[in-house]
Amino acid sequence: MAAVTELDPLEVARSLFRDQPAGFPYENFDLEELILPEDDDMGIRSDEDEEEEEELETETGFGSVIVVDCLPVVPEDKHEKLANVLKKIYSQIGNVREGGIFMPKDANNMSKGFAFVEFFSPQEAQAARAQTDGYKLDKNHTFKVSMFDDFDRYAKVPDVYAAPEIKEYSAAENLHSWMLDKLSRDQFAIKYGDEVVVMWNDGRRFRSEEAYKRTYWTESFVQWSPMGNYLATMHRQGVAVWGGPSFQRLARYSHQNVQLIEFSPAEKYLMTYSSIEPTNPREKVQVALNVFDTRSGKKLRIFGGNMEDYAIGSSAGPGGALRWPIFKWAGGLEDKYFARLAKGAIKIYETPEMTQLDKKDLKLEGVQDFEWSPAEPLLAAYTQEVGDRPANITLYRIPERTNVRSKQLFNVSDVKIFWHPQGDYLAVKVDRFTKTKKSTYTGFELFSIREKDIPMDVLELPNKSEKVLSFAWEPKGHRFALVHGDSARPSVSFYSMKDDKGKLGVKHLGTLANKACNGIHWSPMGHNIVLSGLKALNGQLEFFNVDEFEVLAAAEHFMATDVEWDPTGRYVASSVTSIHQMENGFNMWSFNGKLLYTMPRDRFGQLSWRPRVPSLLPREKEEEIRKGLKEYSRRYDEEDEALLLQADADVLQERAKQQQEWDAAAAARQEYAAQLRAFYEATYGEAAKEKEYSMTTVVVEQLLDVREEPYNV
Repeated sequence: MAAVTELDPLEVARSLFRDQPAGFPYENFDLEELILPEDDDMGIRSDEDEEEEEELETETGFGSVIVVDCLPVVPEDKHEKLANVLKKIYSQIGNVREGGIFMPKDANNMSKGFAFVEFFSPQEAQAARAQTDGYKLDKNHTFKVSMFDDFDRYAKVPDVYAAPEIKEYSAAENLHSWMLDKLSRDQFAIKYGDEVVVMWNDGRRFRSEEAYKRTYWTESFVQWSPMGNYLATMHRQGVAVWGGPSFQRLARYSHQNVQLIEFSPAEKYLMTYSSIEPTNPREKVQVALNVFDTRSGKKLRIFGGNMEDYAIGSSAGPGGALRWPIFKWAGGLEDKYFARLAKGAIKIYETPEMTQLDKKDLKLEGVQDFEWSPAEPLLAAYTQEVGDRPANITLYRIPERTNVRSKQLFNVSDVKIFWHPQGDYLAVKVDRFTKTKKSTYTGFELFSIREKDIPMDVLELPNKSEKVLSFAWEPKGHRFALVHGDSARPSVSFYSMKDDKGKLGVKHLGTLANKACNGIHWSPMGHNIVLSGLKALNGQLEFFNVDEFEVLAAAEHFMATDVEWDPTGRYVASSVTSIHQMENGFNMWSFNGKLLYTMPRDRFGQLSWRPRVPSLLPREKEEEIRKGLKEYSRRYDEEDEALLLQADADVLQERAKQQQEWDAAAAARQEYAAQLRAFYEATYGEAAKEKEYSMTTVVVEQLLDVREEPYNV
């Protein structure tokens, strides 16, 4: 290859790709993140995309080449080492061509501080530019990456300015339109096979109605945002979110091979996760976590590193795997803080800067778990016993890092933290060793967060040897339920944080013995609960009124794997997912256990209710409405009935319209056929007329076989 002494990128690249030198061997290199360019369409063309996508390949034919500037200037004996570094970086983003890295040299065989990298496709080159522009190789060298074609494109910019064409403004669709449904119906999304369907639940008329359907909409699952404004779909290239009545694509978030996602509580931010398996078993699994601005799609922060750095304490699942979510968001609608567990500390970050709070960790020696309050930036942390220091449950107020309450724990085997959905209470399930250390027993430390000085109560089961299988707070109320026992049919107990006079104090409300139950599902409005025996218990369901302490109905959904309430507490869906090969689909029930309708679907994957925006009514007003529910129901019963009748009339009117269109089309066809027949008869005379014919049925009998068999008397 001829030496190039002047910085002429076009000529250098043409010379490079006419006569490529021998390439370096491919090596594995783990990056924090793998993404595709921002203009990638996730493999799905949006409904509103009418114009052709611009081709990435340009007239120069070098659309798959990037120029990496601001490299170290090194002598000839270090060229190969630097080229290997570039190879490691860029081979993880895309397939670098053999001999596809070229670093020009000056007359003294010193590198010139830039290099050309060629990939197999323009998409990979675009991804490499987006990924590594601004990448810090060391403290003195930060990559400046450009597309090779940009040099040619900028050279062709005219000297005379031409104003860009102003596009006509088009208003965005209303993301809350689904909440304006005149029948007050809720939506849910189901996935089965390659289909994703968003449906209206019309429980009053014992049916569901399709709102939107799309084939190959996602490659794994779909997920609603916390307030129901967005539906996220998963793709090899990243995540796409959709919304509005026609489910237009609103944004795309590039993250190669994304596996899990998490929205912040107020939907301002989206976190995506992927892991990279090393080809060398001695190397460690790498993880990549990105934080995006939900509206703009801009990437705000990248977290990465070894998986073992994130699988710490109770954040580690079975076998040391990560437990999602790794980062947990503080409660409330501000989306101000998020945090993760680290070794001997909790790392807290604040938005929108995405930097660590006060640039330092919350140091907690032996910390194993933490949970944010759902209502405010209040953090409950569990630290295990270290030396002579006992275990602790501590409440910290953020950002002050103030210790507002602490409780020492002794002989601890395991701890689980359960916040009340409205942040009113905190339950800490503590498994303790017995004196012999051969077994454990369970107790609860119960904190009343809204009271002065945060008083605490202790609850232990009468039979200490029983295991607690499940725990759940009443979402709107002050009660909780426990599933406990060692047999195949455990007991379910209900407790209240207040006595009959409304004073603080844990009170036992009652126990249901010998139940086929391994799950408890409170209604979002409280008061009612579904006791479920899922999977191994073959789908036993019991609908229970906790206020009256009575069973409303007992039912069965054979092989059911999931139970989920709708956001209003009026309906419950039970489903059988494709972990079973048979009986796939879902059943829709009323809150009191009446089966409304069923929908079998092969390869059923998931059912997910669309969340509602939080109510603007204060809690006292909601309770007032509930107490006067009969008065309100009388007022609106006639209106609801009129709406149902009108909806039925609309359906009948639409059917009548379709019938009229069909009749008109059939009449037009008959008239055309008559005209065509008249034309044939006029043209061909008698030969064109239809001949008379008759039909005769002929029966033919044929003997197929004759057998003689002895008859024994």
